[in-house]
This record gives sequence, structure tokens and C-alpha cells, in this order.
Amino acid sequence: MTDDRDPSTSGGVDDRSLEDTAEASTGGSDSRLAANGDDLELSSFHDVCQHEGRPVLTAGAVARTLGISHEEASDRLAALADRGEVERLSVAADPVVWYPSELEDLTDRERVVVFPKRREVVVDRPSQFTRAQLSQFAHLADTNGEGGYRYVVRPEDVWQAPHDSFAALARTMRQALGERSADLEEWVRSQYDRARQFRLRTHPDGYTVLEAESAEVMGNVAREKLDEDQLHAPISETEAWVQEGAAAAIKRILYEAGYPVQDERDLEEGEELPVDLRVSLREYQRTWVERFLEAGEGVLVGPPGSGKTVAAMGVLARIEGETLILAPSRDLVRQWEDALLANTSLEPDQVGQYHGGRKEVRPVTIATYQIAGMDRHRSLFDDREWGLIVFDEVHHVPSDVYSRSTRLQSRHRLGLSASPIREDDRQAEIFTLVGPPIGTDWEALFEAGFVAEPELEIRYVPWDEEDRNAYAAAEGREKRQLAATNSAKIDEIRYLLSAHPDANVIVFVDYLAQGRAVADALEIPFLSGETPHHERRRLLASFRNGELDVLVVSRVGDEGIDLPTADLAIVASGLGGSRRQGTQRAGRTMRPAGGALVYVLATRGTREEEFARKQLQHLGRKGMTVRERTVDR
Repeated sequence: MTDDRDPSTSGGVDDRSLEDTAEASTGGSDSRLAANGDDLELSSFHDVCQHEGRPVLTAGAVARTLGISHEEASDRLAALADRGEVERLSVAADPVVWYPSELEDLTDRERVVVFPKRREVVVDRPSQFTRAQLSQFAHLADTNGEGGYRYVVRPEDVWQAPHDSFAALARTMRQALGERSADLEEWVRSQYDRARQFRLRTHPDGYTVLEAESAEVMGNVAREKLDEDQLHAPISETEAWVQEGAAAAIKRILYEAGYPVQDERDLEEGEELPVDLRVSLREYQRTWVERFLEAGEGVLVGPPGSGKTVAAMGVLARIEGETLILAPSRDLVRQWEDALLANTSLEPDQVGQYHGGRKEVRPVTIATYQIAGMDRHRSLFDDREWGLIVFDEVHHVPSDVYSRSTRLQSRHRLGLSASPIREDDRQAEIFTLVGPPIGTDWEALFEAGFVAEPELEIRYVPWDEEDRNAYAAAEGREKRQLAATNSAKIDEIRYLLSAHPDANVIVFVDYLAQGRAVADALEIPFLSGETPHHERRRLLASFRNGELDVLVVSRVGDEGIDLPTADLAIVASGLGGSRRQGTQRAGRTMRPAGGALVYVLATRGTREEEFARKQLQHLGRKGMTVRERTVDR
């Protein structure tokens, strides 16, 4: 077995970049860093490094920053070197550069660098406070696993920032960045104002009105983007009568135009339903609940195992109104009912299931998306006044079948998703149909120990000789299927199971024939869409209570099945799937237990290698460790 990871590289001092940086730095001294006395302390050296944005300094840079002469700076640096606190290095472009003797003293310090034109913030070793502040107006786009974080400030992050005034948002930005970034603040202000240009409200006569902040924005934006299918007639220069049922379309169209709509309609509150929560919410879950209640709508985005379902029950307990919960499968419907009865004061006669097998409409009703979207059933839900509608696995909502359920109206709309990413790039529709994202930095949950961070390893498996010959003669989709179902993967699964004899293991497959072959070869059960519901429940119960420690699962396990005790996942096929599928499968090991592993098997020399890297790159950016290994057996 050989390790196929790329070696890490490290560069030396670039003397040209030192000069360029010195030229780019601001002239004159920073009042906070002005020289004090004849000595230069190491702490002051670190401050100058942070001011200059690099860990090595020239005497010229120190002189400019501290407002002293070049000669004074050289003397003070020499004295610091004599004390063994900095080192000197001669380079071509400048006689000497200086750096701390213990570079880790500098690298352990938080450093924030803002790129206003790109609307990016790069932070090295940020504190939890800084990350919490950044999460209020920026999106964590990437992390290198070594303390480096890259945040992107997107329009939607500003639109949903939990602040009642721009002044409050600006204060949060300055706290996170350590100083004011005028250019970035100006752009953020423009987006903050955009999010307050339109609102939907209910007219005293009962119909819906679209109101604009000004006649100009109503004329140049709303009346340009919307037509008679959405707007019935103007009421004034800043108001228009909305066609019945067109509110969702208006929100989507204006959102896509860069103008999110504030929904202030007098929607149904639902019959009162007192509910007590029997579990304690974690701090970040309480933050989710508070931010949702402030907005009245939103999508909780967090890794599997972070407790989005419990947070949703926390929302239900705070609203205390009759609730409709929509889920993509009967299995999830049943799991919701079990969770509600176990974690809240609701009684069995207050919770109902509505799907092909049972049809109960009760104060809390859990239904499948498909049945809630059917015309003959939707009227039952329309007739009841819901105080809260929960959209579980909300990434399904933009699809044509599932989006019908979003026509159901409620004062509060809550979505749940580990990864609201869609390969068709329609995720914006999630936030217009349901609400803005409300999320937590995944890596912060890993570090706090709330969720186990799995280690991900791509294992490049050689061909089974017979399958290799068939692959050479195949074309198109058949080629991909042969690579996915390469028989050599069965031997690799057997090896991994023997290497982890005490693990609770899920083996994921995309193809039914492969699932049966793995199950037969290893004498373990196979759970698929063809498995009867009673048998599915029996297998899952056996897995949860430890009677069964290995289970082969088809795509039915990508979502809708809760396997809380799994600590090892083997993805045998499905690498051509979506980034969301990769998140779901890795997520089956994300529980507060630690030591979780995910092995992804890819056939060497095929497009599976590319698919594996692409699918797991998304998880690597969220802070998970991803390794690559070539199998030679």
C-alpha cells in the first residue's frame, strides 16, 4: 500500500515581495504602534508584523511604522537580536530582514486580512469570538485545517444579518475585523439597504400588497421585473395589489434581481398549542432559535448530528402553535413522531402521520412532501391554520413536485438541511420559498466537541481483471457503472472490516446488484428501497441497539434514515452523485462520539478518481481532514 498524497511545500523568503509589501504599506506611523523609549520589545515587533501583514520585517518597515529613523530601527532590532528574541537574515534586495526566533509566537496570534474588492476576509487562528462575529455577516468558504479561514461576504449574508440597524451591523464588522474597512462597509451598507426596499403586507381588506421604499424603486425594479401574473393593479406610486397566490413568485423574482422581500403579511398564527421541551438546547441551538424567531422564517444549516431536529422542536415550543412538518420519506415521518413524543410534552393523540399508509391530521401533523403537494390532499392542510411549517431536508423544495407544498402558508416557515446545495444551482429558491440561511461554522462545532469530525480517506482500488476487460469494451454510462461496481471493492471492504473489527459500519452502494453482491459475499444484510417497511424498521432497530454491526445501504440511506451509532462508513459507489450526497454519507458518522472514519472507494484509472476528489472537496472546505491512499493488493 502506498501513500499518494501530494507533499506539502514551503517557500523561502521572497526578497522582492518584501520590498513590494513595504512600498504598499501606509506611510507614517500608526499612533497605536508609535515608539516608546529607546528599547524595542518583542511584543512591539509582533505588532509591527501584524501591521505589515508578514512575519519578517526590514529595518525600513519598522522605521516607517514606528515613526523613527532607519538607523534607530536597525539599532533597536540589533538589540532585540542580541537578547535572542529575533533572528536576522541577509537577502539580496535589502541587507537584513528580521523575524522572531520563535515563529510560533507570531503564528499563534490572531490575524485578520481584508480584501475589500473581492469581499473576502482571511483570518489566521481566529478566536471563537471573532468567528462568531464573522458568522453574522459572512460565509465560511474555506479552511486549510491549520488555523486559516477564508470568509466571503455575499449579498445573502448581509440580507439576513441579525441587526435592526446598519450601525449595529457596522459595529459587529469592526469588532470582527479589528478596524474599519471603509470600502467593504460601503458595499455592505448598499446590500443592507437593498434588503429593505420591498415588503409584502396584508391590506385591511384582506388582500396582499407589495410596498416599495420609493416610487423610483417600484417603477425601475418591481414593475420592470413583475407582470400581470404577479401584480393585479397599482394602488399608489409605492404600492401594488398582489395577485392571489403570487407572493412566492414575487419573492423569488425580486430575490434573483438582488432585492429580497420582507414578508410582513398577517399570515395564520394557528390554534394555540402549549408545548414544553424536555431536553436542554446547546448554546448554538439557542442562537438558531432566537435568530429564527426574530425573522419569523429561515433555514437552519448545520452538519448532520448538530441537532437541527431538536432545535426545530425548540422553535415549536416557543411558538406554541399547531404545526405541520414535511419530510421526504415515511421513515423520516416516523422518526419525527418518535422524536417529538420523546423530547416534548406532546401526547400521542396530538401527533399524527399523513402519508400513503396513515392519514391523520392532528395539532402536530407530519406528512410527506409528495402527498402534501397533491391537490386532493392539499386542501386538508389548507383548511387548517398552521402556526409553523417545518420543511425537513429543505434542499428538495425547488424541485417541481416538492415546491407545490410551499404554497401552504404560515406565519412561521422553518427549513432544515445539512447542505442546501443543489447541482442545478437552484438553492436561491430555497431561501425565497422558505427563508434565509441560519447557520453555524461547522468547524466550531467540531472543536467544541458537539459533533465528531470524521476523517475522510479516498482509497484508489485496483481493477478486478475480469471487470477491467469489460470496462475496456464498454462505453458511456456502462463504463461508469463498471467502475463503480468493480468486484475488487468487495475485497477492499472485507479488508476494512477486518481492520476495524469493533466498528459499527455502513457500506453505501448506488447499484442494487452491487449491494446484493456485497451482502452475499460478506453475509451481511442489505437495506434498499425494495426492503419492506417492517423489515427496514427491524434492521435499523438491530443496528441501533448493537445486535447488528454492519449494514449495506442503497441510496435510500442518503437521507431519511438516522443511524446515530455509526462510527465507520464505506462508500463503495455513488461518486458521480452530488456534493450533498457526499455530505449526507459522511454525515452518518457525525455524532458526538469521536473517532469517526469515512472510506471512499474509487477504481484507479477511471473518472471515479475525479468524482471522489470533487465530492469530498466540499467537505474539506468545511474543515474535515481528507486523505488519499493508493491500494496495492
